[in-house]
Amino acid sequence: MALGIRKGDVVRVVKGSDRGKQGKVIGIDAERGRLRVAKVRMHKRHLKPGRRGSRSGGILEEEGFLDASNVMLLDGQGNPSRIQTELRDGRRVRVFKTTGEPVPEPATS
Repeated sequence: MALGIRKGDVVRVVKGSDRGKQGKVIGIDAERGRLRVAKVRMHKRHLKPGRRGSRSGGILEEEGFLDASNVMLLDGQGNPSRIQTELRDGRRVRVFKTTGEPVPEPATS
């Protein structure tokens, strides 16, 4: 099932213990329908020295996965909105349900 959310989109968490937080999507697992949002659902990971490229080891903080149904895309005014796809000029375009404006393409990095 298509998520409708892409890496780089700005979303707000609408359900769960992190409700109200917002951030940029930094990773997507489309197969399981889950995504990672910057600075949301932070976990502490304890690493021994020499593991995963970290020579010193220690305690790292990293984002956990959220279910895609628990977040909503933010429109231009900063309000959460559902999205739909429309055919415009022969291309499929993501559009906000609240305003009808096209979703801006996320910055690629």
